[in-house]
Amino acid sequence: MTVAVYLPAEDKTQWWVDMLAGLLPGWTVKALDAVSDPAEVQYAVVWRPRSGDIAKFPNLRAVVSIGAGIDHVLADEQLPSGIPIIRTVGDDLTQRMREYVALHVLRHHRDMPRQLQAQAEKDWHAIVVPVAPNRVVGVMGLGNLGAAAAQTLSALGFTTRGWSKSPKDIAGVDTFAGPETMDAFLDGCEILVNLLPLTAQTTGILNADLFGKLAPGACVINCARGGHLVDGDLIAALDSGQIKQATLDVFHVEPLPTDNAFWDHPGITVTPHVASQIDAGTGGRIIAANLKTFADTGTCADVADAARGY
Repeated sequence: MTVAVYLPAEDKTQWWVDMLAGLLPGWTVKALDAVSDPAEVQYAVVWRPRSGDIAKFPNLRAVVSIGAGIDHVLADEQLPSGIPIIRTVGDDLTQRMREYVALHVLRHHRDMPRQLQAQAEKDWHAIVVPVAPNRVVGVMGLGNLGAAAAQTLSALGFTTRGWSKSPKDIAGVDTFAGPETMDAFLDGCEILVNLLPLTAQTTGILNADLFGKLAPGACVINCARGGHLVDGDLIAALDSGQIKQATLDVFHVEPLPTDNAFWDHPGITVTPHVASQIDAGTGGRIIAANLKTFADTGTCADVADAARGY
């Protein structure tokens, strides 16, 4: 079996080549750009492939996304139809998302930006906030990561809501399903966490209309995809006070350009797409295991539904 690997950064590509070669004895693992005979490749392991990268391999059996989302693969307009796409998910990635969401929900809940400002001003300013059960937190997207994040927030004591396309039952979480319930889900929500997959239906969902339906002074955390957010609408909502603070981990262009207004806005915390970042060892082991299973059986548990986009 031959695997072609591509990431935008050449050094990262080589790291993955070396890691997977060690985990897949008897297989051939090459950087995608080093493949001389495209017909020999059965699997492509990629992050943000260039348009046409996948289509050059006539005997491809599956594409592996180095991440839980597959939108970056589906964005390739030349992607051959019917090629299975395997997501990379696992307990470590879920744990990382639990930690990130808990960190930033608590940060907004306890108004840490204001507390840090007070420290900088040498102001002994005691900020009083409601206890967690009196704070309504909503999670949009109740897949593996979203459900885990919602459970974590509920365990911390927050009044936790969850919204998804189809009905879900999660202990300790008041769940909503379908577009007809979105307004009820948003009404009174004080901290909103977005963990939706990026699809045609969810692109631009974090917009002025949605912000206006949250509780005044709400906080927003986007750790799904940059395409969910209408950037200008967030800036306007922050400047008007409808949104108090925002934490953004994902962006339309990554790395975030140095001249982007998000870097300097006092109401925005920027993190560099690290909410559920795949660490090298864990990601390599997950991908290698999925490739072995797929090669043996023709499928694996992490095959995505390309028609749904996740």
